[in-house]
Amino acid sequence: MSAEPFRRAVATVCLSGTLEDKLAAASAAGFGGIEVFEPDLVASPWSPAELATRCADLGLSIDLYQPFRDLDSTDPARFGRNLRRAEAKFDVMAALGVDTVLVCSSVAPDAVDDADLLAEQLATAAARAGERGLRIAYEALAWGRHVSTWERSWDAVRRVDSPALGLCLDSFHVLSRGGDPAGFAAVPGEKLFFLQLADAPHLQMDVLQWSRHHRLFPGQGAFDLPRFVACVLAAGYTGPLSLEVFNDVYRQADPARTAVDAMRSLQWLEEALALRRPDAGLPLPPAAPALTGWSFTELAVDGVSGPQVAGVLDALGFAHTGQHRSKPVQLWEQGRARVLLNASVVRPAGPGVASVAALGLESADPQRSAARAEAMSAPVLPRTRSAAEAELSAVAAPDGTQVFFTRTGPDGWPADFLPTGRHPGPGTGITGIDHVGLTQPFDAFDEAGLFYRAVLGLEPQQVTELAAPFGLVRTRAVTGPDRAVRLTLSVSALRRGGWAPGVPEPQHLALATDDLVATARALRAAGAPLLSIPANYADDLAARVDLPDELLAAVREHGLMYEEDARGGYLHLATDVLGDRVFLEVVQRLGGYDGYGTTDAPVRMAAHRRRRQALATGGR
Repeated sequence: MSAEPFRRAVATVCLSGTLEDKLAAASAAGFGGIEVFEPDLVASPWSPAELATRCADLGLSIDLYQPFRDLDSTDPARFGRNLRRAEAKFDVMAALGVDTVLVCSSVAPDAVDDADLLAEQLATAAARAGERGLRIAYEALAWGRHVSTWERSWDAVRRVDSPALGLCLDSFHVLSRGGDPAGFAAVPGEKLFFLQLADAPHLQMDVLQWSRHHRLFPGQGAFDLPRFVACVLAAGYTGPLSLEVFNDVYRQADPARTAVDAMRSLQWLEEALALRRPDAGLPLPPAAPALTGWSFTELAVDGVSGPQVAGVLDALGFAHTGQHRSKPVQLWEQGRARVLLNASVVRPAGPGVASVAALGLESADPQRSAARAEAMSAPVLPRTRSAAEAELSAVAAPDGTQVFFTRTGPDGWPADFLPTGRHPGPGTGITGIDHVGLTQPFDAFDEAGLFYRAVLGLEPQQVTELAAPFGLVRTRAVTGPDRAVRLTLSVSALRRGGWAPGVPEPQHLALATDDLVATARALRAAGAPLLSIPANYADDLAARVDLPDELLAAVREHGLMYEEDARGGYLHLATDVLGDRVFLEVVQRLGGYDGYGTTDAPVRMAAHRRRRQALATGGR
């Protein structure tokens, strides 16, 4: 490995829009190079020479022209036509100023199976490329008709033994077929012409469909890309780290935003490589400081939703302990749980809506957390503050939620609040914040997982899909190693048509207690708006799980829900939806349970739908 920073490139196929849109996005995100996807050039009004000039103006090198498909053929006449096609592409490459073309293994019915004939045809093409100072990077498609593994592509390149023919190694094509990158050590470094990177979830499906629709940026899927790249670099590869990701979401999303997501994925990958090889002297960003808990959760409210949420917090045993010195922000406290109600946040969702606007996270080193965010393409947001107020740093998560890095102490952010004279009392047994649940925009689910992983140092957990009453919902948690900070990220996998009865983009704040039954009794007595759960749920629970009779009775009386796994159980309840979007949960973890009551979510969603219908028609 070299101690120099890696050159970062992105294939234009990763991004949405015209070629002009793609280049502007790649340059703005900080990429140094691109792979030109041939259909993007064909659809562009720029000539190849004009494209080269535009890339130079943007500071982008053109590192690869791709793809050239189905070169080899058992039909000599067709192979001759393919060579003429290749010569035309060589002319395009000369105008572009790029010296390497990607040639994929053939998927055509007339693809060559004989190893000697394949080597002969590749040698002919490589000779023509070499005469013009060009190179062919040969890639094994995972679904190639006869060449579908990197070992088979290397066998062909080795047989030809031409300086104009080498390998393109694509992480998806290798890892989707279970290939072992340790074998790259047998390939001379000068034969490794290009490296294309993509992550992906583990899926049981046709590999072509998997590749075309479900690739992800590094750090967003299940592949061990740090090991893959480490093996390529150890074999002597010296070219760029280049992303080639086919993904339906990326191809529809804002290219500027996708390019930043792509850049962050390479920054994360490079850090993982540097940590894997500390002796290589690779540059490291500031390490993510430990996040030791929740400082606060901030809800954006207005004149309609604010009093409603405040009333529910009061019924839950919270005390309004502070008023911000200069802003219309209230501080509510119970135990270690702190909730801010901010009436100054402008939200376009309409009057009466409440939403999670900000998360305050306890950082062991807030300044270093901010520096880490900057290094991972998450710039610190500009903020206005008076001279007497705490200096806080915040970054924007993909869904727009602000994430603050804080320390809670006498001289920290609480000093910005003037005492109201109320003090946190015993309340109803709520001890702190267990987790916060945020619904993501459809095109930000994977981006959000990488954001919290790369910027905050939280680790994404397994994605779970559940059949909800109004369509499939995909969810995953991101957590710290000691679970002091937990977030759940959800997205509706498909939303079409005009009928949308579910809570729009629901969010929730889950509050912890050590005795949910006692807390539920106190909440009932205080008139808290607890969600009613059907008797059928309790009947089914009694049939499935061995619970003490008194606990089952409490489940029926208070609308509790319960889930368990081999390590423990999870007892929880929910309030009505507040401000059209947010609801509160109170939860108790039993034993080593580490989940979030996901199997109960459809029951809760249906109950929220019925409750909202009743309130809309004047019911109670």
